[in-house]
Amino acid sequence: MLLSSRHASRGRATAVVRESTPLPSRLGAGQRLGRSDRRRWRCRVSAKDGSDVGEDEEVRMEKAKSVTKSVTPLGSYETDLEDVLQCNNLWDKLPPIPSPISEFTNNNSLQGFVSNRDRVAISSLFHGSSDSIGATCGGASIYDAQEEICIPISAWAYRAGARKNIHFNPKTVKAAIVTCGGLCPGLNDVVRGIVQTLYQYGVKEGNILGVRYGFRGFYAYENQPISLTMREVDGIQRKGGTLLGTSRGGADMDKICDSIMERGINMVFVIGGNGGNAGASALQRKCAERDYPCAVVGVPKSIDNDILVIDKTFGFDTACQEGVKAINAAYVEASSAFRGVGLVKLMGRQSGFIAMNSSLASGEVDVCLIPETKFDLEGEAGLLSHIERTLEQKGHCVVVVAEGAYQDEISNISEKDASGNPVLEDVGRYLRDEIKRYFSSDKGRKSVDLKYIDPTYMIRAVETNTSDKIYCYVLAQGAVHAAFAGFTGVTVGMVNTHTAYFPIDLIVSSARRVDIGGKTWQRLMSATMQPSLLNKK
Repeated sequence: MLLSSRHASRGRATAVVRESTPLPSRLGAGQRLGRSDRRRWRCRVSAKDGSDVGEDEEVRMEKAKSVTKSVTPLGSYETDLEDVLQCNNLWDKLPPIPSPISEFTNNNSLQGFVSNRDRVAISSLFHGSSDSIGATCGGASIYDAQEEICIPISAWAYRAGARKNIHFNPKTVKAAIVTCGGLCPGLNDVVRGIVQTLYQYGVKEGNILGVRYGFRGFYAYENQPISLTMREVDGIQRKGGTLLGTSRGGADMDKICDSIMERGINMVFVIGGNGGNAGASALQRKCAERDYPCAVVGVPKSIDNDILVIDKTFGFDTACQEGVKAINAAYVEASSAFRGVGLVKLMGRQSGFIAMNSSLASGEVDVCLIPETKFDLEGEAGLLSHIERTLEQKGHCVVVVAEGAYQDEISNISEKDASGNPVLEDVGRYLRDEIKRYFSSDKGRKSVDLKYIDPTYMIRAVETNTSDKIYCYVLAQGAVHAAFAGFTGVTVGMVNTHTAYFPIDLIVSSARRVDIGGKTWQRLMSATMQPSLLNKK
């Protein structure tokens, strides 16, 4: 199934519900908190005994009710806050104990906690018409582009964050961190963030292990796990790659489970993409089969941004920033040459998010080709004719192609890599050769000066930019909070600007795809003014 998540708006959408608070009725038409009320709500202070200072209980609860119901999309049905994505947990096996996190953060009296009754809305947008852009699905759902059907999911997710009560004693925690799959900006940032947050809970030095070179590092004798201390991870966020090393495959769950039981590991943090998170889910099931209480938590790493439901994956912003640099270089080359053509291949095996966003950000792209769209190479309306017309009109042309584009036409290989991904033909080189052939002198056409740029491995290896650094730390903290809260088989991600927990099986059920009926793709089409590139049948 080819799925894309449907949560287009990015408005605030967190609901905070207290156990003692009944669900209030919908706000009346035009009813909202006044400016002074909102200011007092934001500035409310809690006394050490948990009571609120500065407002009486009745006023405070009325504001809580108003804030809670303000997240219900206007015109939608009454949303049941119990309709939450079900996450596996160890609550029936491990009794709760008070969290020591304030003690290990210099007795920070401002340390806040979240409740298991806190919710993050999966969808914050209500479509008033079926003709609205992106209105393929309504409410919380994922869209199967292949079958053209909507698959509804729960409306809410558990909010990520530190809990007042935890289910693991930090003094007895032994944690393992593993990075899986291909390189991506931010791996070191997440490793450092996990180690730092574990220390803040009070996990003993020497009880945090770094697993070398992916899943097989759990049981491979030649690459034993290393001890991760604050000293070991100091400064690694300024480096690309991963301190731990990575690889594809090696997910022998019996051997991995044997290893973690022998070592006494009771928390495992898996930093990986669809394959890595699928491995984490399999490991959680294996631990459950053996009745071994181990929290297995994923951090979604996919440079292609192809993870379902969540807003974006870490490293994606950095990849787009570097992609823009490659596009701008192609533009300089093409515009400085007589009949210059700049061709850039960017990552995107099944999903064209990097190519789309980088092209939109650059503003210099004439054609963007992604896996979600089909195009004809030859013919009056095809790609090559369009390049020729663009050259006649402006003297140069810049083409961006995602690595997974046009594979149905050029590839008949059924081979898969160690992660289970199909091995792709090199569409960049294929288009380069086809463009040269089309504009060769023996075809009677004017020649072109073509420059081909493939920055793939340069992008994968760079240090994260500012926004990704912050995002990586947020995800790392959320992952550790999830483990101590007793969740397992979950991954952490941002949805509607809030961090939440999601069952791994949901987010790895298929790859997220660009919605070519959505606003971002429509914006790009408006910017490039490229036609459909399909000949009439």
